[in-house]
Amino acid sequence: MIDAPPAAPLVLDAVALTLPSAAGPVDILRGVSLTVQSGERVAIVGPSGSGKSSLIAVGAGLEEPTGGTVSLFGEDLARLDEDGRARLRRGRAALVFQAFHLLPNMTAEENVATPLEIAGARDAITTARDWLGRVGLSGRLTHYPHQLSGGEQQRVALARALAARPALLFADEPTGNLDGATAASVADLMFNLVAEVGAALVMVTHDPGLATRADRIVRMADGKIQA
Repeated sequence: MIDAPPAAPLVLDAVALTLPSAAGPVDILRGVSLTVQSGERVAIVGPSGSGKSSLIAVGAGLEEPTGGTVSLFGEDLARLDEDGRARLRRGRAALVFQAFHLLPNMTAEENVATPLEIAGARDAITTARDWLGRVGLSGRLTHYPHQLSGGEQQRVALARALAARPALLFADEPTGNLDGATAASVADLMFNLVAEVGAALVMVTHDPGLATRADRIVRMADGKIQA
């Protein structure tokens, strides 16, 4: 018997997201369908309010869609509760945000090691130090986020996201809070590390130059994929 090929890391099929507001229901996503293959790098672009970040939130299982289906690694997210979605992501899907989202009371080393420890890794500290070295922060292991520049914080966030060698990385405006030179350096690092671990990448960005580095550009407007 021939084994079936592995499922695509991410499949969205006719996904809708409607959220309440003071003025009435707002359609954030309207029939979005998207498949991301293993190792593929996809850039999501479009004007503010077009639904880009919501697409990532729904795809990662952080937000429940109001219509359609989302499959992550072949699992229908609608069949899982919040804890189940977290377990599915653990070690397989990671996220990087514009605002870094480092834990302020933990050092760089602890920020990277903690998710590994939660996942049961025995060598979490060693792995964290190795990955902080890969992102050029060997000398900043014991620094807290407030002691790091924006670029350094995003490097810690990348190390934290990729240390478990996930199959899929979601990146929401990963260079949005950085100046031009720092943004370019972090972008180079992200693409190099994603290639090294063999992860697929789904990236939201307003930077046309960054988007062109992806294998595919998906353009959104008014909650729909335009091209």
